[in-house]
Amino acid sequence: MQVPILKQGDVLIASVQAALTDADLVQLRDQLTEKVGRLRSRGVIVDVTALDVMDSFASRSLRNLAHMVKLRGAETVIVGIQPEVAFAMVQLGLRLEGVLTALDLEEGLEALNRARTSPTRAH
Repeated sequence: MQVPILKQGDVLIASVQAALTDADLVQLRDQLTEKVGRLRSRGVIVDVTALDVMDSFASRSLRNLAHMVKLRGAETVIVGIQPEVAFAMVQLGLRLEGVLTALDLEEGLEALNRARTSPTRAH
C-alpha cells in the first residue's frame, strides 16, 4: 500500500491510512529518506492514527526511519499513536527510543518547531 506523502513548507507529512506490510514500511522509509534530501525538508511527520496495532518490525522500522532522516538533516515526529497501541507496545517492550512523538498533527508540528529551534541541537 502506497503511503501518501504531502509537502507542507519544509515538512513532509506521511499519513499511514491502513496496516502496512513489512515491504510497505521499507518502501516508506526509503521514500522519506530520499525526499528529505531531494526536497530539502527539515521535518518529517508520520501520522499513524489509523493503525490499531504496531508489531516489533513496525516500531523498529519507525525508529530506524527517524534516525535515518536525522542523519539526512531533518527531525521526525510520530503522531497519533492510539492508546491501545501504546499499551500493547509497552507490554511488549517495544520502544521508540530517541524519536519524538506527539498526540496529533498540530502537536507534531509544534514539536518539530521546538526541536528545530532548540539551542542544544547540533548544526
